[in-house]
Amino acid sequence: MTTTQTLRGAAARLATAAVLLAAGAVGAAAAEDPADHPGGYWPGLHGPRRDNMSTETGLLVRWPDGGPPRLWTFTECGRGYACPAIVNGRLFTSGDFDRDEYVLALDLDGNLLWKTQNGKAWRGAEPGARTTPTWSDGMVYHLGPHGRLAALRAETGEEVWAVDLVEAFGARRSTWGFAENVRVVDDVVLCVPGGTRGRVVALDKKTGRPVWVNTTVGDDQAYCSPAVVTHEGRRQLIILMKKSVVGVDLATGRRLWSHPHPSRYNQNVDTPLYHDGRVFVTSGHQAGGRLIDIGPDGSTVRQVWHCREFDNCHGGVLLLDGYLYGVGCRMYHKGLLCVDWETGEVAYRHEPVGKVSLTWAEGFIYGVGQKGEVRLVKADPKGATIVSEFQIPPVATKDHLLAHPGVCGGRLYIRHADHLLAYDIRKR
Repeated sequence: MTTTQTLRGAAARLATAAVLLAAGAVGAAAAEDPADHPGGYWPGLHGPRRDNMSTETGLLVRWPDGGPPRLWTFTECGRGYACPAIVNGRLFTSGDFDRDEYVLALDLDGNLLWKTQNGKAWRGAEPGARTTPTWSDGMVYHLGPHGRLAALRAETGEEVWAVDLVEAFGARRSTWGFAENVRVVDDVVLCVPGGTRGRVVALDKKTGRPVWVNTTVGDDQAYCSPAVVTHEGRRQLIILMKKSVVGVDLATGRRLWSHPHPSRYNQNVDTPLYHDGRVFVTSGHQAGGRLIDIGPDGSTVRQVWHCREFDNCHGGVLLLDGYLYGVGCRMYHKGLLCVDWETGEVAYRHEPVGKVSLTWAEGFIYGVGQKGEVRLVKADPKGATIVSEFQIPPVATKDHLLAHPGVCGGRLYIRHADHLLAYDIRKR
């Protein structure tokens, strides 16, 4: 039974937390204009276009000693790693509270507005909520770690519909549960149950009923959040499964192509990144990164290059002026890696940046490390420089910080365990 509580005011209790995040990169262009949304427009993981790049301007190019001003800290997010989604002056996230998982809505002063249960908490490997809610047309869509996909009214938190992906499509929970941040495109919610009765599915966003169901993708889900792209006039959903990257026709659900992408632990988290007819995919633990060319017919593919060093696990990937930026896994290095998009050649490695989760805004990379270190980085193909850095306040947990930062409405948002922090990064 779904429980909704409407609350006013901020709370102040600490809970222990741990982290596991499904990361994403490039998707389709935003249907909304960020300028139309006071307080910013960041409707899901990695922002309006799912490309991990903010449209914000007028931001600080250097932070004061000790970091930019902290506006507020909300301390009852629950256990987990969900990043914020921000639309129409509201912020949405999720967290685990004892045995249950909840979706939360805050105002932009850090006050809790409502809190709605969505299934059970994750108590398996790396406990905590995994996914960021996705906003669309006054609704938020959230996938719980046990496979319960719910649609909630953004204004009140009232549940409109829910689908259990395990029951409906024969989905199987992997080691770290379900960690996909679902996509909403036009009138459908796109998700990847990976089940025998539904590998990839499109659900009507108003009712939750299937629009199409693909059962021919011969691979299981692996925590990845899908990209939605337009190639040669046809829209495709591109997804990393356990052992392959797959393209699916967005209109029909028909599989268009697949290409092998083996990984050591079947842990493929980063969303495929599409540019100019090619797709980049990467995974950690020596799987590396590979660039795949999609033919003009949209159904034939070939590998352009494979870079074993680009073993980005889950920190996000950026494409800037013809170069890829990501963070290597421990097998090779833990710093920032810069790789030529066309050739796959490593331009440089910059160890001081550390193993961080990334986003980008107005010419700078924002990186947040696993121990709460925050870095503002100026990077180009010739090298990288840490311009400013600070440390967020400690929390009562030994778990690492892996949630991705967000830059929206002149603010930098950082989630660490039960805490959500908002920093003012606007120029004065």
